Amino acid sequence: MIPASMKRRSPPLVEGRVRAARLERGLSQGELAAAAGLTRQAVYAIESSHYLPNVTIALRLAHSLGRSVEDLFSFEPAAAMVDAELLGAPDERSATPRAKVWSVGDRTLALPIATLGASLTYSTAADGLIVGPAHGSGRARRVRVQLLQDPRVVTQQVVVAGCDPAIQLVAERLRQHREPASLLGWPMGSTAAVEALKRGEVHVAGLHVVDPRSGESNLPFVRRHLRGRDVTLVTFASWEAGWLVRAANPKTIRGPADLARKDVRLVNREEGSGARLLLDQRLAAEGIRPARVRGYRDVVGSHFEVGRRVAEGRADVGIGVESIARLLGLAFVPLQTERFDLVIPSGFFTGHPGVARLLEALVSREVRAEIAALGGYSTRETGNVVSLLKHHKVK
Repeated sequence: MIPASMKRRSPPLVEGRVRAARLERGLSQGELAAAAGLTRQAVYAIESSHYLPNVTIALRLAHSLGRSVEDLFSFEPAAAMVDAELLGAPDERSATPRAKVWSVGDRTLALPIATLGASLTYSTAADGLIVGPAHGSGRARRVRVQLLQDPRVVTQQVVVAGCDPAIQLVAERLRQHREPASLLGWPMGSTAAVEALKRGEVHVAGLHVVDPRSGESNLPFVRRHLRGRDVTLVTFASWEAGWLVRAANPKTIRGPADLARKDVRLVNREEGSGARLLLDQRLAAEGIRPARVRGYRDVVGSHFEVGRRVAEGRADVGIGVESIARLLGLAFVPLQTERFDLVIPSGFFTGHPGVARLLEALVSREVRAEIAALGGYSTRETGNVVSLLKHHKVK
């Protein structure tokens, strides 16, 4: 269902003429689907304007029908305008900030793309442009957004809050799928992701917190922070977390005690992130006060940013994942194996088509192989459903 705030107030952005061109060539939907490498359901969705194809699929349809893309899809100048709740801070450097737009239930939400960080700003396509200033205050701020996407496409988007950079691989695979789905990975720490889920701002929260008493991953944290909520946990992958240090580890950093040395500078993660929780646990076990650690208050928002600070020589060490160390040519000193789970409200787990496609992609051979190839990941448990009472596998 399209939220009332996202219903069109102007003519459609795209007028499709695929059906007319197909009938002119005497093709059935099934025949066109076979020729273009799509499913019949995808062709039906395109012809009925329930799905706006990406460039690759539009080119395949044009080739199969002997037409140009412009013949099949005409873009009208009038654009849909929607009212949305503003998440994050608007990009004041731009008069019309680019934004991602999605719906959770009957709410429409907009996030300035600049909020995603430098590594994603230029690789993330906008769903719309924020027009004019925000009004309201705090979490009640609202903005007007001129959509660059069909509203029906935007409403199918799934937003995953969390800090696993590999979620971007799943997003790309979904875009390439025969029936594409849109997935946005919103980088943030584990606690912040769960809080965003509680506020109804995202569909899925990524979590990697090992309980220091029991050694159990994630479930104790979920029991404390999502008490009384009906959620399902699905394992994304397991990874190695540890110290990211410069190649060959020139300062011989091995453990928490080394962080108290005057010649060692840390780059930290934000409070509530899985990496920060792990660091604080290790420092406390060694009796080291945070004030003794140079750089403890030097905070960045992702594993990639930790690795980049170390690679650029602006820090000597930070906690991150092994795959980032491999990517940036850093040395890696392992601390513990962690399970990264996707926390999904059970209503979305069973009733949201975009979440269903996310889970289908996650357990596919191609996605699991690509994640494993990053290094430092294990996909042996990928797709396991971890509930408070039972474990089984996503089918």
